[in-house]
Amino acid sequence: MENNVTAQINIYNPSKLGAPMGQYTHVTRVKADEFLFIAGMLAGDAAGNIIGEGDFDAQAKQVFSNIGAALESAGASWGNVVQFTTYLVHSQDIPKLMEFRKREFPKMFPNGIYPPNTMLMVDRLVKEPFLIEVQTIAAI
Repeated sequence: MENNVTAQINIYNPSKLGAPMGQYTHVTRVKADEFLFIAGMLAGDAAGNIIGEGDFDAQAKQVFSNIGAALESAGASWGNVVQFTTYLVHSQDIPKLMEFRKREFPKMFPNGIYPPNTMLMVDRLVKEPFLIEVQTIAAI
């Protein structure tokens, strides 16, 4: 998917905040004509099947594939993303998420600048087998 960024997006880390504790950046400053708000994506396919039941990595892959499809539907790409909110059911999956992001984010964000991300632990998601949900905001 080509980078269709028309918004002015500046993702940066203010020196007074120190380095991020993962694959994200502290601040995004945006000037845009439109914003795209993508609901929390889960590890479901187009037919409603749960992908990767019990397999965090498979679920994360499906979640980000779904986000990619949502971005593409609006003519956007990963370069338009200005913020993620990540919901995990098990705190033990944090290292798995970090490994996934270390492996996959350089492909999605080849400039090495990753959008801000807030991570929250929740009791459960809409269906018991889901392990991860990611909400996305993009600027077009």
